[in-house]
Amino acid sequence: MNQENVYLKKELSWLAFNERVLQESADQSTPLIERIRFLGIYANNLDEFYKVQFADLKRTVLINQEQGNSSGSSQLLKQVQQRVMQSEVQFEALYNELLLEMARNQIFLVNERQLTSHQEEWIRLYFKQNLRQYITPILLDSYTDLIQFLKDDFSYLAVEIINGTETKYALLEIPSDKVSRFVLLPSSAASKNKSIIFLDNILRYCLSDIFKIFFDATEFNAYSIKITRDAEYDIIYELDASFLDLMSLGLKQRLTAEPVRFIYQKNMPKELIELLMRKLKISAYDAIPGGRYPNFKDLMHFPSLGRPNLLNKPLPPLSYQRFKKFRNAFDTIREQDVLLYYPYYSFEHVLEIMRQASFDPNVTQIRINIYRVAKDSRIVNAMINAANNGKKVMVVVELQARFDEQANIHWAKRLTESGVKVIFSPTRLKIHAKLFLIDRRENGEIVRYAHVGSGNFNEKTARLYTDFSLLTADPNITAEVRKVFNFIEEPYKPVTFEHLLVSPQNTRDRLYYFIQREIDNAAQGNYAAIRLKINSLTDQGLIDKLYEASRSGVKIRIVCRGMCVLVPGIADLSENIVVTSIVDRFLEHARVYIFENGGEQDTYISSADWMPRNIDGRIEVGVKVVNPALKKVIHDIFSIQTSDNVKARIIDKEFSNKYVQRGNKRKVRAQLAIYDYLKQRESDPN
Repeated sequence: MNQENVYLKKELSWLAFNERVLQESADQSTPLIERIRFLGIYANNLDEFYKVQFADLKRTVLINQEQGNSSGSSQLLKQVQQRVMQSEVQFEALYNELLLEMARNQIFLVNERQLTSHQEEWIRLYFKQNLRQYITPILLDSYTDLIQFLKDDFSYLAVEIINGTETKYALLEIPSDKVSRFVLLPSSAASKNKSIIFLDNILRYCLSDIFKIFFDATEFNAYSIKITRDAEYDIIYELDASFLDLMSLGLKQRLTAEPVRFIYQKNMPKELIELLMRKLKISAYDAIPGGRYPNFKDLMHFPSLGRPNLLNKPLPPLSYQRFKKFRNAFDTIREQDVLLYYPYYSFEHVLEIMRQASFDPNVTQIRINIYRVAKDSRIVNAMINAANNGKKVMVVVELQARFDEQANIHWAKRLTESGVKVIFSPTRLKIHAKLFLIDRRENGEIVRYAHVGSGNFNEKTARLYTDFSLLTADPNITAEVRKVFNFIEEPYKPVTFEHLLVSPQNTRDRLYYFIQREIDNAAQGNYAAIRLKINSLTDQGLIDKLYEASRSGVKIRIVCRGMCVLVPGIADLSENIVVTSIVDRFLEHARVYIFENGGEQDTYISSADWMPRNIDGRIEVGVKVVNPALKKVIHDIFSIQTSDNVKARIIDKEFSNKYVQRGNKRKVRAQLAIYDYLKQRESDPN
């Protein structure tokens, strides 16, 4: 069969995922403010797509052109652009629809031409008190280096300063990193209306206040622009410098990296467009006409206004009741493994474990790896406190966590200054595992407690992302977690793992073995099945093995949130494979692998998606869940997810994103059903 027909293009699959996000904005059963925020999530996702996927594809096209290679990458680039433009049309229509819906709910997004006289006075004062200090115009003349000046993903106003027949140009940066993008305007005491104005429009209104102190002008016009830069950067590892310094250098390279997208307001004068394109050294192919507000990602943080029914009903995080039965967290974990599933369970449990470990006199050593942590991370602060209390603390900081590099550089320096041993990932090998290991002296011996999970140690994302955490004192697992930390410190020493799946050491071989075992069981006439919950499925080696399993009669059920290049439902190839995707109020982030294994149902949670980078190019860790009660929880949750007929979409070769049909079955919205299931379980934890 033609290879084109058995593997989907990952870039188009990624865009199809983002279209599922856009579907949430279109879903009228989703509360209004949440629909607006989904528009922001879509826009933010698209920005990242251009920085990474699109930039990589564009580099491939350029390399092929230089080599005289007429591959299909140019055609794919056109398909991508076409798909994006189609989505952007839908986005604009949805945005306008939601503006009307907000108005029906007495929430008005106004511009600078719709202000009352009282609001005009208020805005001038607001500008002087809150904005003026951040506004420094950049004049566009022959010396202006826009590539150096323009920041990635910031919004700007390109301003025409007109005086008779003479026109000058300037740029204003929208300081949305300093001041909220959304400003609530005053209204009369008798009015129930809420009026909000974009920061951009406050600057548009105050153009004369900004420029007339130096320029005589009869007219000012402002047009929005934004650039997106290539997120990749090269690090010269041979330099005589620390990895911290090299990463800082790499970030500076990203700040001036080649623009891959230039968005400009579509009614901008042609002369100004051409001037900006010349200074940015980009072609018309990379210039995209847009609306008044190119940075819609800020809609993710649209303020909570209006009646409570405009927002999702709160789902208070659940408490894991077994922690209350013991004096401290370590007694709880030693008595029996703990399985947490966020955001349904509170992340406070993990924070409390680290807090206790930081001052427990019996704790002698803590090891942890951080990938993405919160802005004011209590995890990091606990490590600093532990060091202050005389404990040996080792923190593995992943400086190459894309878009979090700057924050992680900050934490690395802060930890080092506090006496914590900080180490970084091996050269060109990201650490994506979610581990900690605590050594505790008990009855004259060292007992170890480990965390293996699918999500980051991040208080903020733990309220938004679904993730599993296994907390265990099982000596087989803790011994191997210790070996992982040793491997991180000395990645070139031989090491083997029996109880953990560790990339790049054994994950691929073990997954091939597990799939082959199902193939063999099916050949013997036994029931054989594979169940996967992952974010992305793009590894062709693993996909080929799944195809082989499907042809052998293995039943394969996959819940995949994002990219999936496997094509389900092809006769004599993948007819035993069904793939769905759930996009809902929480971001589905957990990774689960279940292999039937003759009824034993080997069950793993992992940090690794089924992508080449996760299997071969990163340090990832998966762990087998052996406790029968905890295995049942994972299986029950997976069963609920595969029963979803409200927010689940079917993955197919057409990227249709059709919803799973409910038929005459009862309504099942997996995320709400899982919350109810776990709440019921905690009401009777025995």
